[in-house]
Order: sequence, then C-alpha cells, then structure tokens
Amino acid sequence: MGKRKAFPFYNSIKKLPTVVCFGEVLWDVFPEGEKIGGAPLNFALRLNALGIETFIASRIGKDPLGKRLIEFVKENRLDTKLIQHSSSFSTGVVKVLLDVKGSATYKISHPSAWDKIQITPELIKAVTDSSVFLFGSLVARDRVSKNTLSELLPHANFKVFDVNLRPPHYNYLLLDELLRQADFIKFNDEELNEISEHFGCQSSQLNDQLAYMAEYTKTTYVCVTKGAEGAMLYHAGSYYNQNGFPVEVVDTVGAGDSFLATLLEGILTNRNLKETLKRACAMGALVAGSAGANPKISETALREYIEQFA
Repeated sequence: MGKRKAFPFYNSIKKLPTVVCFGEVLWDVFPEGEKIGGAPLNFALRLNALGIETFIASRIGKDPLGKRLIEFVKENRLDTKLIQHSSSFSTGVVKVLLDVKGSATYKISHPSAWDKIQITPELIKAVTDSSVFLFGSLVARDRVSKNTLSELLPHANFKVFDVNLRPPHYNYLLLDELLRQADFIKFNDEELNEISEHFGCQSSQLNDQLAYMAEYTKTTYVCVTKGAEGAMLYHAGSYYNQNGFPVEVVDTVGAGDSFLATLLEGILTNRNLKETLKRACAMGALVAGSAGANPKISETALREYIEQFA
C-alpha cells in the first residue's frame, strides 16, 4: 500500500506541534532595495507569527548580509539554532524583477551558502522531534543540500512539499522523487499544469489535475493556488474551493508562502478546512497587497479583511 498519512493534529498528540522548514534563506534584491526572503524562511516567519513553534534550517555566509539576516530572524522571534554558518560561501542573493502586474521573476545566485547545508546530529534530532517537515524543490538544485535533504526525509513525521519551481533549477527526475515522498503538496496553477501533464494527466482542468497528482503520488493533501482566483484543496476525495480576495497588488513575492503557512496553521490547530482555506487566501492577498515577502499582518487585520467580504 502507498503512503496515506493523517495530519498530525496537535490535539491528538501529547505536545504542541513544531515545524522544521528546510531550505534557502537569502536577500531578495528589488529595484528599490533589499528585503529578507527565501520561501522556507517566509513560510517559517509567518507560521511562527501565527503561534506554531517553527525552526528554519539553512546556511548563511559569515558576511554582513548573513549578520543582518540573523538579526532580522531574531527580531522576529524565530529560533536560529538550525541556521549554519559558512566561511566558504556567501549569503544567498536573488535579483527580483517585477512586471506591470507585480508578478516576479528571479535570478538566483549559485552557489550560495544555502546550497551547502550540512547534515548534523542536531538537525536530524530536530526533524525527528518535529510534527511537520517542510521543504521545496529549489534547495535540491545543489548536490550538498540535496544529499542533506535526502538524509532528513526518512526522519520526518509528516512531509510538506512546497514545489516552488524556479527555472532552470529543477528537473523531472528530481521532482518525481520529492513528490512521491510528500504527505502534503502545494503547487501554483502553472506548476500543477506543467507537472501533471508531464506525468501523464490528460486533463487541463485543475480539479482533475489535483486528483491525478494525489493518486500518482499517493499523497493525502494536494493544494493549488490560482493567484487572484483563490485556491483549491483536494483531500480524501473531497474538493475545497475558495475564491480570491480583491487586492491592489504591490508584489506577489511571499504571498504563496504566507498562504501555505496559514493553511497549515489551520490544519494543525484542527480548524474547519473550508474556513482554513478562506483564511489562507485572505492572508495571501494581504501579503500581495504589501511590499516584500514578510509584512506584519495581525490576526485582527486578517479577520477584519475577511469580514469585509463576508
């Protein structure tokens, strides 16, 4: 039988949930300046702010950008014990280009320190002890971090794969390997269309593609974001749909990461799935309507935004 894991709800285990996020931490360089970024870090910051204890596992350089990044992470009350330091490689930098609609394309420097995350006993223990382990495809572009990820995955209790394709930093053999190990997969609509077609889906409909990928990978949860059109979640044979929230887009950087963090927070705390998906879409819209990947958004602001469109 293929894998079919239930989500590790906090009320079904003795301790509150913890999450380890593995992957890139870096600086997004916009035309107007630099901002902290990296999908796993964006996710970790939002999930931690939502009250779920979260750790980021990555690597930075022993350089001014690395020092500033650590200061930022500490200021945002996120634990830094799993962030490694490299004397040989620089802190990651990504050049972000925005089109007229605020959609981003990326030029990602390589190699960066986060390409060289080392396996350590402390990292293995953190993943073993955590409720959820989140990873993306970008961190697997380099052999060193890819090997570390491969060693950590067998220790993870529930594996969340944020696909997050960044051409040319992926291939289908790698994606197939990672997809098959995940218990929860999150795509955007372009990623779902590309990947499902490559792996044999004959339909162009998102609901068919979600069900196909769930069966292909034997994955319990599969989710797709649709930009301004909202999101769809497929779980245990049921579809959950949520329309998008109106927002004047500033930039889309980090919106999907905050969407996923809010979705997982709701699932971990046993919220209703339909309500959880609504909260996640609202959070993604609020982030897209703000500058940078990690704007401060309070629970009150989120609730009031949702109530405007009830």
